Amino acid sequence: MIVLLGLFQMFPYECWAEGPPRITLETTSPQRLSLTVGKSIIIQSPGRVRRVSLVSPEIADAMVLTTHQIYVTGKAPGITSLTLWGVDNKVIALLDLEISPDISRLKEMLHRILPDEKDIKVSTTHDHITLSGTISSSTNLANVLALAGPYAPLDEEKKPKIINLLEVAGVHQVMLEVRVSEISRSLLRRLGFNFAYITSGNNFGISLLNQLASLPAGSPAGGIEASSAINAIFRFVSNGTTWTVLIDALKEEGLLKVLAEPTLITLSGKTANFLAGGEFPIPVPQSVAAGGTTITIEYKPFGVALNFTPTVLSNKKINMVVAPEVSELDFSNALTTSGFVVPSITTRRVSTVIELADGQSFAIAGLLKDDVREIVSKFPLLGEIPILGALFRSSTFRRNETELIVIVTPHLVKPLDMAKQTLPTDAYVEPDGFEFYLLGRLEGKGKAHPVKGSGLEGQFGHIVPK
Repeated sequence: MIVLLGLFQMFPYECWAEGPPRITLETTSPQRLSLTVGKSIIIQSPGRVRRVSLVSPEIADAMVLTTHQIYVTGKAPGITSLTLWGVDNKVIALLDLEISPDISRLKEMLHRILPDEKDIKVSTTHDHITLSGTISSSTNLANVLALAGPYAPLDEEKKPKIINLLEVAGVHQVMLEVRVSEISRSLLRRLGFNFAYITSGNNFGISLLNQLASLPAGSPAGGIEASSAINAIFRFVSNGTTWTVLIDALKEEGLLKVLAEPTLITLSGKTANFLAGGEFPIPVPQSVAAGGTTITIEYKPFGVALNFTPTVLSNKKINMVVAPEVSELDFSNALTTSGFVVPSITTRRVSTVIELADGQSFAIAGLLKDDVREIVSKFPLLGEIPILGALFRSSTFRRNETELIVIVTPHLVKPLDMAKQTLPTDAYVEPDGFEFYLLGRLEGKGKAHPVKGSGLEGQFGHIVPK
């Protein structure tokens, strides 16, 4: 297919025949000629041509066929000048040649591979290929740029000269619905015995298992330091001597449920963050120039956190980088420094990359934690006696089971008309004096309406309704 490009102020063609198109020169003014790389054209001169000169032979090639015909071929993208001399060594015509890249094959390739993309416009600007219009998805945009690369000229760094003015159509705002569900079960069983022997003179005390109680010199029952788990005390008095038995028996079951449902909205390619929890202070000792130490405070976040970065690939596919995190303070492993108690943090963190359609969901599960602790403290020899040895032992069994599940659902969203949206406070009706003071109601009856000022109090800051 021979592509004939427009020529400024050149009419009409003559001597049509097989081969390159032919144009007739006008010598009244300089003329501009646009040509595609690899294409040729025959220039028809009104006068006899004796000599032809090209400023940049690497861009175009000119050859005299007859005294009135010049054959011009585009070799490389660029701009050059073509000068024609007559038999009397006078300039007959001066042409500005603009050689552009061949985009006909690129258009054919785009139509063949991406037949649904009908709004792509391909044009040439000097030695660049310009892509404009709209495209349906980011994936197709990357494909168009990859297809245009081999047909575009290369710059000094061997990169294609492509001007990308394509705009990706569709919605680029992503709303992410996240449900973080955590359930924790705990079981504690504890049984312990402590014996205390106090004489009538109140000058001797002993605790066989010094785990639950300590008896200082004093009254038999006074000064006992024991936990609230001690639920039975047996005391025997014989000949002025008191025997005290403290039994610590406890069975405890706990259930904890945590559910957070954050909703985030961000643009394609941008990162959004969420934190439902708080920050706790941590003292940080720092040395000063005088040789001493000063304490500064740093804050560390904890709770339910979420970071996600969506990339809209098309109106049917969303790529996401999701990183949920659940953390809590743990004072059982706290650290004491400079008089400050610094708790540790128990954290469960996940980071993943997925692709979903609008409205589809994925779940992150299997984040299980199962801790079992068994502690047995016993009196030497006596604690080894079968059956009766239980009176000289203190046993503790503790088990904690925790499971965490995160469900994520992305949506492509558009802005809403606020006038059509409802809020939880829209149904609230402010009670009047009779309803509030006499009837004790927190909400009034009737339809909700905008609150209007009952009068002017103060000097400023009032809006008077019309």
